[in-house]
Amino acid sequence: MKQNLTLRALVGILITVVIFGVPLFLSAWTLDYWQAWLFLIVFSIATAQHGLYLAKNDPALLERRMRVGPAAEKRPAQRIIMVYVIVAFFLTLVMSGIDHRLGWSRVPALVVLIGDGMIALSFVFFYLVCRENSFASATIEVVEGQKVISTGLYQYVRHPMYAAALLMWLGIPLALGSSWSVVIVVLSLPILNWRIVDEEKCLATNLKGYTEYCDKVKYRLIPGLY
Repeated sequence: MKQNLTLRALVGILITVVIFGVPLFLSAWTLDYWQAWLFLIVFSIATAQHGLYLAKNDPALLERRMRVGPAAEKRPAQRIIMVYVIVAFFLTLVMSGIDHRLGWSRVPALVVLIGDGMIALSFVFFYLVCRENSFASATIEVVEGQKVISTGLYQYVRHPMYAAALLMWLGIPLALGSSWSVVIVVLSLPILNWRIVDEEKCLATNLKGYTEYCDKVKYRLIPGLY
């Protein structure tokens, strides 16, 4: 079973890289886009390592995290949110490709490498979250046996997985050498906030002790700020 799950995860990663690469290179209208190649390499290696870790140490969590997208969500609001997130994410890729083709941005190579570093660092945080919380599903749900996690990164912010995802999303435009794509990420922040607020409503209603946890841990994403 673990082997089948590992194979499914690796195939899923390969498909994801292709899905990311196609809009990037089509919108750039060239394969001569080293920032995009480096981004795909960094992203695929980090994703593969994370998937293999979960397949070995927490296959149930990997199974839950592979169920993603609007169709996997049970709450109507979350289905709408996920559509917005997917559209915004692909707009980020397409805008980056267009930016590269038309030469709008002049992002130094060092900043590109910093962006790739942000993506790699986000996966370190993903690992820390998944190690601490075996219920860190990709969808908004409360399952049997789930409990409030208040250790590790959860003692600092209530949604460290989203904090890591935001770090990655902000890193992608930089990694792709596009200043303009950062605007799309910034404009998408209200959507992320909507997802978080709706998730907290679900957890407060269905997960025992979550309200008390929110009273204890004040910040959602960034300690001392939000």
